[in-house]
Amino acid sequence: MGLFTAACAAYASLAAWLWLTLAQGMFWRTDVRLPPRTAPAHWPSVAIVVPARDEAEVLPRSLPSLLAQDYPGEAEVILVDDGSTDGTGGLALRLAAGQPGLPLTVVSPGDPAPGWTGKLWALRHGISLARTAHATEPDFLLLTDADIAHEPDSLRELVAAATSADLDLVSQMARLRVAGFWERLVVPAFVYFFAQLYPFRRINRPSARTAAAAGGCVLLRTGAAVRAGIPDSIRQAVIDDVSLARAVHRSGGRIWLGLAERVDSVRPYPALADLWRMVSRSAYAQLRHQPLLLAGTVAGLVLVYLVPPAALLTGLATGHPAVAWAGGLAWLLMAGTYLPMLRYYRQPAVLAPLLPLTALLYLLMTVDSAVQHYRGRGASWKGRTYARPSDA
Repeated sequence: MGLFTAACAAYASLAAWLWLTLAQGMFWRTDVRLPPRTAPAHWPSVAIVVPARDEAEVLPRSLPSLLAQDYPGEAEVILVDDGSTDGTGGLALRLAAGQPGLPLTVVSPGDPAPGWTGKLWALRHGISLARTAHATEPDFLLLTDADIAHEPDSLRELVAAATSADLDLVSQMARLRVAGFWERLVVPAFVYFFAQLYPFRRINRPSARTAAAAGGCVLLRTGAAVRAGIPDSIRQAVIDDVSLARAVHRSGGRIWLGLAERVDSVRPYPALADLWRMVSRSAYAQLRHQPLLLAGTVAGLVLVYLVPPAALLTGLATGHPAVAWAGGLAWLLMAGTYLPMLRYYRQPAVLAPLLPLTALLYLLMTVDSAVQHYRGRGASWKGRTYARPSDA
């Protein structure tokens, strides 16, 4: 890049990082955990609804953790087999057979109706069953994915947090698996980028203007779900967790979102291709399938994440210290704000300076998501491809 262009880009990137670090809700902090809580005088009833499609690989590590919940009140597990071809439903019944713990019901709703995503169709069936199977409907619904494992006190702590703070929705971002090289490089950044878009502290303010949730673990008051029309009001949503939280927020519900201590994802992503599919299947949907938003996102990723190392190297190579200092400081702020997330995932600090490389991968995944969308293969997951909402 030319020197003048490099200088302008370096200063703009540094300004962006100063703003992100100081004014974006302290997104980089990882101490947003469940709020202070005490045990309620009477433990409310809970129905745990688990949508599952072809989850036989992970179910033995997740479902037993739900059945073994140490919860003082009434609770049950409803697993909704969403057209699985790998025996997910039968495996669930075998895992529960003869094992003490919460009662399990396995149901299958059939193929999604037009205009519904598979997961939300499954949730619709599970929530309906939870509300009608007994004389009284449950006080809370725990919506959790089939690849999420819970510590034995997870449900108890979630309910205590909701009742103590009078919250309608409590969501924890499950700690994703980080084992192989690509998981170490990509996964912590996934949560870091999410928190940058939806700063937890800002989301959790009573006066918040926006809302978000992490779909792997959402505790929702049944009354709040009814007021928000969940899931019918968001039936076309591919980014269902954020859409769910926004629907609850619009209906007057109080929301809390933070990082998990007792909730973990057990789904492996051993290869870059696995992580690529995870991100690209919904990245363009997050941008509402808008080419201008895609262009702005690409430009933003380049300015914020790729310019700093490029400016540092350019400044050093051309003997212009101001450009090098601006790029270097921006890169330092980037790496420094990433360190808390790496510590949360118990990863070495040496990965922090590699965030520009990870951001480049996410940029390419986002562009690929748009390309796949226009080829008719966008928002594809486990054999299903979803149209944009306006086309559904």
